Amino acid sequence: MNDKIIGRNPVLEAIRSGRSVDKILVKKGKYEGSIVPIIKKAKDAGIIIQEVERAKLDQIAEGENHQGVIAYVSAYDYVSVKDILDKAREKNEPPFVIICDKITDPHNLGAILRTANCVGAHGVIIPKRNSVGLNSVVAKTSAGAVEYTPVAKVTNIANTIDSLKDEGLWIAAADMDGQEMYDIDLKGSLGLVIGSEGEGISRLVREKCDFIASIPMAGEINSLNASVAAGVLMYEALRQRRK
Repeated sequence: MNDKIIGRNPVLEAIRSGRSVDKILVKKGKYEGSIVPIIKKAKDAGIIIQEVERAKLDQIAEGENHQGVIAYVSAYDYVSVKDILDKAREKNEPPFVIICDKITDPHNLGAILRTANCVGAHGVIIPKRNSVGLNSVVAKTSAGAVEYTPVAKVTNIANTIDSLKDEGLWIAAADMDGQEMYDIDLKGSLGLVIGSEGEGISRLVREKCDFIASIPMAGEINSLNASVAAGVLMYEALRQRRK
């Protein structure tokens, strides 16, 4: 599964066409020639640009002439948030949406997608910046769930939460400093926010949430991996919704 585009003209055309580009790697140093419009268009489109050594690009390109630039593109198409809500309406079910706030590990996102599919969530929302996209590692880890669970990529998670609340969804965030999940009503129209692996939920996103749900801990370790925490909360929501 090819999820990278190599060389200046192919990368520029990918940006111009509106294709979903996760990030662009460029060779460290002064930008000259045709690399300049690539950088400008990428910045205008809100695409992440990462400077790396030439040796890194050589390794990724595996012998192809990269001309100092490689783009990582989505292996799968994204949908809109409206598409996810429409899917719930078509099934005559209250929307159940998983919101990932800056998940950067592809194995975590893939595992979240897999569990989201298993619990019947209608879709997953990720941010455009500071987040892994739908690459081949995510697809493999999801065990095929990426084929069935829609993913929307949005510019601003906090603003998206406001829009979901306008559509009647209650928003619950996973965080150790909150109310025990068993005491929170997770039935009905629900958006479940999962924070990043290192920093958790960002302050602004947390302030937008209606509930903060904590997972009870009984051992010496007081935190869970992001995808494991997501799975625990998703299944508590499923348990409540099936009662």
